[in-house]
Amino acid sequence: MKKIAVFASGNGSNAQAIAEYFSKENEARVIMILSNRKDAFVIERAADLSIPTIIFNRSEFYDTDKITNYLIGQNIDLVVLAGFLWLLPSSLVKAFPNRIVNIHPALLPKFGGKGMYGHFVHEAVVASGDTESGITIHFVNECYDEGQIIFQARCTVDPLDTADSLAAKIHELEYAHFPRVIDEVLKTF
Repeated sequence: MKKIAVFASGNGSNAQAIAEYFSKENEARVIMILSNRKDAFVIERAADLSIPTIIFNRSEFYDTDKITNYLIGQNIDLVVLAGFLWLLPSSLVKAFPNRIVNIHPALLPKFGGKGMYGHFVHEAVVASGDTESGITIHFVNECYDEGQIIFQARCTVDPLDTADSLAAKIHELEYAHFPRVIDEVLKTF
């Protein structure tokens, strides 16, 4: 069985969708959820799904290899970022080359980079006047949102869309595609 570790910083709806998708599979499972926030709602979601959680602080993540070494020791096959907001340390990226995937709530390379997450992305897309947005699933490298693109899905941005209404469209795309694309990536190794 292939092992998935999911990093999340907030609500955790994508982490839950991924865990539920793989709970029906025999070939892969989410075996842990890691978070940099002890108050993140993803922790409750993980408890409801009986998935162990690891909470870590900035020093543990950046000043030591504790998290990287733990993932290696658990024989993790794929690391998934699902609303995780910190840039990964180079030791983690190097330990899992082309085995870390992230989802971004826009069509990269547009609206990516440091500070471009969640509502900030949707506000920027609506303000730009773009007529489409979507999701980008990509491999993670040492820079925000610059890894090789694996998959994109699009939706229209209507003239009356707000950041909230666009967010709802993006969430639908995330839930429909992220678990399936993760599954496809896992089948490549």
